[in-house]
Amino acid sequence: MPLVVREVPRIYMKHDQLYKELINTFFKEFIEAFFPDVYEHLDFQAIKPISEEVYTDVLQGENRRLDIVVETKLRNTDVVIIVHIEPQSYVQREFHERMFRYFSLLYNKYRKPIVPIAVFSYKENWEKNRYTMEFPFFHVLTFHYLTLHLRKKNWRDYIRSDNPAAAALLSKMGYNEDEKIEVKKEFLRMITRMELDPARQRLIYGFFETYLKLSKKEEDKLMEEIRNLPEAEKILEIPISYEEKGKELGKEIGKEIGKKEVATEMLKKGLSVEFISDVTHLEVQEIERLKKQI
Repeated sequence: MPLVVREVPRIYMKHDQLYKELINTFFKEFIEAFFPDVYEHLDFQAIKPISEEVYTDVLQGENRRLDIVVETKLRNTDVVIIVHIEPQSYVQREFHERMFRYFSLLYNKYRKPIVPIAVFSYKENWEKNRYTMEFPFFHVLTFHYLTLHLRKKNWRDYIRSDNPAAAALLSKMGYNEDEKIEVKKEFLRMITRMELDPARQRLIYGFFETYLKLSKKEEDKLMEEIRNLPEAEKILEIPISYEEKGKELGKEIGKEIGKKEVATEMLKKGLSVEFISDVTHLEVQEIERLKKQI
């Protein structure tokens, strides 16, 4: 029987790519916001992203990329460690076993201590943080990994942090439908307090808008509330906020020259061509041309 390769659905591939771009760009901020105990022990001057690892499960016929793998050191030591972060957007009953397989893959290759982290973003209340191998007569091992279940996080706990990773991930936290307008309003207020370059600003805004979308009626209500804020002028000056409302409030941000400028800035920050194309809607060939000009 021929081997059937099961591809990860496109929606999950896009999800993984978005998380990869966000966490790789704001790795330090992500760890600081959600894993403060880990943050205290890492040397962020020694950060070195490791090339994407491809894991092939021959029995299942599945290829998966370990997108977020970072090498660093323990603070004030020469001990080199690896941090592996695995985003998971849907319930998968064998996920805990897959985390162990990824851990084994990385350890076999690098033979260095590994901090494994799983980031859950689905609505269902199911998760595990360990994988156990045992028999009635003998316990072989228990593999633990750190977890972040975004839906269990209260978004209000992060709106004063001025942390770009936390700001983007507000869109995946535990809010209800009635709070959507307020969540976006606080997100925009966070952006005004951060000194981010256009490419990074665009990244967190694009991530946020992917997961939290308002109807036209909700957007109108949001604009009414924004106009009454002390920082209203600063919020309305954010170029990316005009882009989302550009169809009605000013289409100049969507002009080709504007897109190319944003794409160039994102290329300078090392973001992938595919991700830039997805965000700016420019053709991949055009972005490749811009890349050669840098």
